[in-house]
Amino acid sequence: MPSYVYILTNRKHGALYIGVTTNLIQRVQQHKEKSFKGFTARYGIDQLVYYETYDDLEFAIQREKQLKHWERNWKIALFAGNNPDWKDLFLTIN
Repeated sequence: MPSYVYILTNRKHGALYIGVTTNLIQRVQQHKEKSFKGFTARYGIDQLVYYETYDDLEFAIQREKQLKHWERNWKIALFAGNNPDWKDLFLTIN
């Protein structure tokens, strides 16, 4: 089963959130609908700016933990080369 590590934001140069899931479309939709109370709902973080695909959930979890420890500018550099305008990639995967 594919697994995904993803980065969401609320706007260009805004807050970042890193998560892991086995159903990227459903999970991002849940963020957009604010289905769960917490950080992403409170700050309106629902724009998918980056994701990685893994064949193994454990690898995805390890990668999520790694990225969460990265400095903010490293996280931005990770996706800004392919998504310099911080466009919502959900529109391209949905």
